Amino acid sequence: MPEDVEMNDSQPQPAAAPPPAASTLQHLKEIASVIEAGSLTKEVRRISRAVRLTVALRRRLAARDVAAFLAFALPHSSEAFARLSSLLPKEDGSEMDVDSAAPADQVSIKHGLPEIEIYCYLLVLIFLIDNKKYDEAKACASASITRLKNLNRRTVDVLASRVYTYYSYVHELTNSLAEIRGTLLALHRMATLHRDELGQETLLNLLLRNYLHYNLYDQAEKLRSKAPRFEAHSNQQFCRYLFYLGKIRTIQLEYTDAKESLLQAARKAPTTARGFRVQCNKWAIIVRLLLGEIPERTAFMQKGMKAALAPYFELTNAVRVGDLELFRAVAEKFASTFSADRTRNLIVRLRHNVIRTGLRNISISYSRISLADIAKKLRLDSENPVADAESIVAKAIRDGAIDATIDHANGWMVSKETGDVYSTNEPQIAFNSRIAFCLNMHNEAVKALRFPPNSHKEKESAEKRRERLQQEEELAKHMAEEDDDDF
Repeated sequence: MPEDVEMNDSQPQPAAAPPPAASTLQHLKEIASVIEAGSLTKEVRRISRAVRLTVALRRRLAARDVAAFLAFALPHSSEAFARLSSLLPKEDGSEMDVDSAAPADQVSIKHGLPEIEIYCYLLVLIFLIDNKKYDEAKACASASITRLKNLNRRTVDVLASRVYTYYSYVHELTNSLAEIRGTLLALHRMATLHRDELGQETLLNLLLRNYLHYNLYDQAEKLRSKAPRFEAHSNQQFCRYLFYLGKIRTIQLEYTDAKESLLQAARKAPTTARGFRVQCNKWAIIVRLLLGEIPERTAFMQKGMKAALAPYFELTNAVRVGDLELFRAVAEKFASTFSADRTRNLIVRLRHNVIRTGLRNISISYSRISLADIAKKLRLDSENPVADAESIVAKAIRDGAIDATIDHANGWMVSKETGDVYSTNEPQIAFNSRIAFCLNMHNEAVKALRFPPNSHKEKESAEKRRERLQQEEELAKHMAEEDDDDF
């Protein structure tokens, strides 16, 4: 009996190959078309979207891609094309990739748009910084700043703010921030005259960072107090401003305001900006210790911050115990870490808080104790420890840190009985501060709500709805990378 022959059509057909992924050059061309649309329609949100797409693409940039994009976006006879092309590293022509993923309908843009030109400057600047070619990056940044001084278009503001940031960043990497301070002040004045609010808050933060880098806290405070203030346009810039404000307030001994600013900056910062949040928490811990508070243990156990905050955890433990010898040992052990964080001068201020904490523990434990024993327990190493202990106790009593009296005739400190804290106004004050914090957070959330203009008057078409949903998906997709890059 003959065998059955298997029909060919019964065999499973191979799956269709997926379409090739778009190349980096094709992505850059699409970003240029988005910028062109934003420039022609004067929609700033399109320019912001192009910047977000660029942040997601920067890790894939190669010299040949940037060079090909410059040839596509700029006229070959333009000054910008000649200058930017000369800054890029030369590559072998045999390595040029063919843009096989480009669609049949090639992307084309209109030459001569200032937004496209500034975007080319920004793209080359990012590429040079990522490849650690700092001298070329400084030349590119200076040329872009010169070009921006002749522009006054709201659609350029988003790109200009990024250029300002990288302009300052590349000079910080080469330790030459002092050279550009005058330029930043002139740019801030120009942004104020042009009513460029995003540029104003970006340049204000860059100037504050410039001053604080050289410990010029008085000049930073004078600039901050006299600069015009308005509603924040960027969450990242607002977080930076709060952090710098907290550092200034800390140096000026205004610890309560400094604590509020630093904690707010740490809360508002995105979770991906781990380095920024670590710095905020380090300064907030020091400020809380200077205020006489002991941070809870959970502040040191946050995800990804445990190792970075370990020196401050040991320092907090020394302050909590009130052991002056342990405090000295921790300060010497982590001296290099505290110097790198620029908190060593603040830690020197903590010595008085350690003594006061130890004195408070002594007053709770003993109803009566001699001043000589107090000096011994506090481990005072001065020439006349008893006299120093007497002055320390007197100052603590005057400041209300302890409830006691001094018997000068017998050389004793007599502690009064501890009263019931719930019979005082302290619980009411604590609840009031918590309620005020919650109300303030609610008010900020309400202010941050945004609605499309005339959304209550006109109905959204299907096409507009699809475009809006697509932009929301792209925003959610690139938000983490954008925040990580910003910080």
